[in-house]
Amino acid sequence: MRKFIIFVLLATMHSAARAGEADVLDVKVSCNNKSICRFAVTVQHDDDGWKHYANRWEVLGPDGKVIATRVLAHPHSKKPFTRSLDNVKIPAGVTEVRVRAHDLVHGYGGKEMVVKLPLADDGT
Repeated sequence: MRKFIIFVLLATMHSAARAGEADVLDVKVSCNNKSICRFAVTVQHDDDGWKHYANRWEVLGPDGKVIATRVLAHPHSKKPFTRSLDNVKIPAGVTEVRVRAHDLVHGYGGKEMVVKLPLADDGT
């Protein structure tokens, strides 16, 4: 019985380690002249089922405060994957943001990206 428990613990640890942390690979941003932006974020994470998957990404201001969160409601079979978030209101004076991803086992800690915000591209 003791050997079985050790085996289960080691297998669980291996599974959690195999998926690793969630990394932000790419961020595409478009904004209008009212500082309303659309973010398309590409995340790499070897989702390993419902107990270990990338479950969100966030946009943070220079002060570290969360500006917006995109919740990811399920594991992804396609890796890497890209998900978008529209209607993100950027606070006045913010010219760049940091984007980070989160997974259910490791939390934060993977690769993040700092992105300069573009000038308005739609004329509104």
